[in-house]
Amino acid sequence: MIGDELTAAFEAERDKLEAVAYRLLGSRGEAEDAVQEAWLRLSKAEDVDNLGAWLRTVVTRICLDVLRARKIRPEEFASPDELEQTPEVRRTPEDEALVADSVSRALLVVLDALEPAERIAFVLHDMFAVPFAQIAPIVDRNPVATKKLASRARRRVQGQPVVPAAELARQRRVVSAFLQAAQAGDLTAILAVLDPDVVRRVDATALSPGMSAELRGARAVAEGTAALAARSQLAKLALVNGEVGVVLAPGGQLFLAIAFTSEADRITSYDVIADPDRLRRLSLSVLSEERSARS
Repeated sequence: MIGDELTAAFEAERDKLEAVAYRLLGSRGEAEDAVQEAWLRLSKAEDVDNLGAWLRTVVTRICLDVLRARKIRPEEFASPDELEQTPEVRRTPEDEALVADSVSRALLVVLDALEPAERIAFVLHDMFAVPFAQIAPIVDRNPVATKKLASRARRRVQGQPVVPAAELARQRRVVSAFLQAAQAGDLTAILAVLDPDVVRRVDATALSPGMSAELRGARAVAEGTAALAARSQLAKLALVNGEVGVVLAPGGQLFLAIAFTSEADRITSYDVIADPDRLRRLSLSVLSEERSARS
């Protein structure tokens, strides 16, 4: 199979390959690069019997190399000013399509905290129903060990709330109302969900010039929150240390997390965590709709 026939066969697989790569890497640009690299390798390959399986394996191995490289090089965190200017924060049509995709940004954040082999095993098996026997050679494990990788990843992704179901549901209502108001830049709605004596603390990593590391009082906190409406557009609910919080991950990698304290229907304090060391120590997991429904 050569020339136009090979090109047509590859293009028929492209969408599926990009879906796999996006879930493995969390970045649209890196996913496209991985698929393009697979095409270059295909053009030099011989005797490919099962094109779809061959391409998926190659793309996965390319992604595994990228994930391993992330683990050994220092993370590069965007500055607050750079975050304000990213196309994703400005909500392009492509970004809207990603939000509508079956994989949530919160899930991508949690996946990014997994070890590379765990992420490969979980994504391929749980999201694409690839048998462990086919995944095992990619991660240099036997099928039994690969199954354990996926199981360990699944437990981390699903997480476990540290509060009762009723409390989890209350937290979700309060934090969700705050996030919606923040994204709309609605000062009145933000004030409605803040305690009069609310305190907001922000790590230095996330501070813009002139921004205070600590604010006290509903009016000051609400005005500061409304001013950052653009930055909050890609924020999503998640479990942060077992309670309802918020994560923000432009480009698929965690930039900050927010941990809240609330009473009744008002937020009494929240911490914006952006320091890399603090972020690495957080326990993050997906706040699923199913869990919310049971709550």
